[in-house]
Amino acid sequence: MKLQHTLGGLEGLDPINFETEVFVEPWEQRIFGIHTAMMALSNHLSTSLPDYEIDQVPTEFKSFWTWGHLRMGAEGMHPFEYFRLRYYEKWLGGISGFFVEEGYISQTELDERTALFLESGPGELPAVDTEETAIDTQVVKYLTEGDSPLRPLLAPPKFAVGERVRVKNVPSGEHTRLPGHIRGRVAEVVKVYDGAFTYFFPTTDGLGTPMPVYSLAFKPEDIWEESLIDSKSIYYNDIFEVYIEAL
Repeated sequence: MKLQHTLGGLEGLDPINFETEVFVEPWEQRIFGIHTAMMALSNHLSTSLPDYEIDQVPTEFKSFWTWGHLRMGAEGMHPFEYFRLRYYEKWLGGISGFFVEEGYISQTELDERTALFLESGPGELPAVDTEETAIDTQVVKYLTEGDSPLRPLLAPPKFAVGERVRVKNVPSGEHTRLPGHIRGRVAEVVKVYDGAFTYFFPTTDGLGTPMPVYSLAFKPEDIWEESLIDSKSIYYNDIFEVYIEAL
């Protein structure tokens, strides 16, 4: 995986950001709203938990979109661009690229609208119909009830609390949920979460099928140089079972 997914313990990358506002610029709220609406109208919700009658919602958005897709878009960026852009600028890039790939807008149209915006500003936004619609109802329902990854446990967990395990050194695929800095490291299982957890879509490194998830405790000295650690600290990470092997 590219540099932006293996940052644990890396020093001097950038000054610490002490911003306390969730949204620093007004446009960031709109990007968050677009992403939320895309998740709430995603076509996979017809088979999700809880059940949504997404086929009955009169939306022109017919694609599959989740947090995983947003993260995958960020991972696909050039590392220099990833660190140069603000948080919601990364979101904007991922969402824009997705709409181009899905055919909702062409790259030429996007470039033309971008140039117009930079030249003359956004102009007046279209009037919003405040009367509640089926789309509004679906978005509110999704915000209230979400999209649970929890599934019934089909097989017992392979590992138990107190067991020493090793995190696999999995070759990086196009998208992963395994942080780079713990690959190959030894840890202790401190919690086995109830049930099994699915992922939004299958990945090349084994996610997708519902499986147990574990909370692992690492000794910092097993991961980082002595100068980077507090000897009294413990580092925890929640990991899918596919990424763990017996020590």
